[in-house]
Amino acid sequence: LISNDKFISVYHRAVARNIGPRISIASFFRTYIEPQNALRMYGPIKELLSENNPPIYKETNVVDYFKFKHLKGVEGTSALAHFKLF
Repeated sequence: LISNDKFISVYHRAVARNIGPRISIASFFRTYIEPQNALRMYGPIKELLSENNPPIYKETNVVDYFKFKHLKGVEGTSALAHFKLF
């Protein structure tokens, strides 16, 4: 979101050995959000934007982002698509 897709993270995967069973555990962590930061807006870095490189994502705050993540649930896809402008 903040890099406006200029920096793309790698696809995350696990490589398991052929010895023994493979066990996967999903862990979700949420740190405390200080009230003064809860409504702070996050969006593409202004210095990365131009007429030739318009924003791809709308701005959002932490509260709205986590509300959407909670409603969406865990389905293996990124929540960023919800915040795309086009």
